[in-house]
Amino acid sequence: MKNLKRNIAIVCGGDSSEHDVSLRSAQGLYSFFDKERYNVYLVDVKGMDWHVNLHDGTTAPIDRNDFSFQEDGKLVMFDYAYITIHGTPGENGIMQGYFELIHLPYSTSGVLVEAMTFDKFVLNNYLRGFGVSVAESLLIRKGYEELVSDDEIEEKIGMPCFVKPAADGSSFGVTKVKNKDQLAPAIRKAMMESDDVMVESFLEGTEITVGCYKTKEKTVVFPITEVVTKNEFFDYDAKYNGQVEEITPARIPEETAERARQLTSFIYDILHCNGIIRIDYIISKDQKISMLEINTTPGMTATSFIPQQVRAAGLDIKDVLTEIVENQFV
Repeated sequence: MKNLKRNIAIVCGGDSSEHDVSLRSAQGLYSFFDKERYNVYLVDVKGMDWHVNLHDGTTAPIDRNDFSFQEDGKLVMFDYAYITIHGTPGENGIMQGYFELIHLPYSTSGVLVEAMTFDKFVLNNYLRGFGVSVAESLLIRKGYEELVSDDEIEEKIGMPCFVKPAADGSSFGVTKVKNKDQLAPAIRKAMMESDDVMVESFLEGTEITVGCYKTKEKTVVFPITEVVTKNEFFDYDAKYNGQVEEITPARIPEETAERARQLTSFIYDILHCNGIIRIDYIISKDQKISMLEINTTPGMTATSFIPQQVRAAGLDIKDVLTEIVENQFV
């Protein structure tokens, strides 16, 4: 019995604009997992269509009562779910709530943390209470746009500013606004992705991103990556179409790097995170570190930030994933 492998579901897809990006992360994770130790399956979730990709190239429906499926006439139950859905329902607490109900261990943080990190406005204001520096922001809700005027935005937030979906896990719907005339179309664009829109002040400086995970035995903060793009900001093309330079380790003073690492570990603990997270920051000229956002299901293709940082740390991604899974069973 001791040689039985755990069955791992890499849960991907989802209902957001980043469905196909999630599938690429799932393929990356599948290649990283230790197949000698685990039976690994891809589970594609989209709307009410939940199916597992079988090793013979066919698919089988997932029984949502217990997240099981049939293979060769036999019932297969999963021991663990590795969630790599970018956006709903995997990054906002919905999938986590389902796995809590059926008592299946999973890779991300819990329901509340996922819901909160998915809503950038809520997260920023929560972490501000713990002394974390974040950009000034305003919230605009669909149907109540008239409650916040363009003049008020310009006065409180300033120009340029960012208009982005408040509750979304992607780079879609984000606009860098340089004057008041651009606000209305930018807000409409963002509302195509989310009913809540956040208008956020522009922070100038060096953008970095820091990955981190913790187990019961240790804390691992990966080498910091500097994000350099000639685009207006780190948009979809920069993120996924190579229009960016990613430098690991980042070209920042060691004292600043150490503060960024400590802040990442501090935020991980404040939120009681689980699994791998990645936090994006802006470092201003005076070396002030401001948090941009937290990604609780970071991209996991071979060229994504986390695999890059794992390699830079001299670690093997296969071992990292094994530690994260086994931490749930200690």
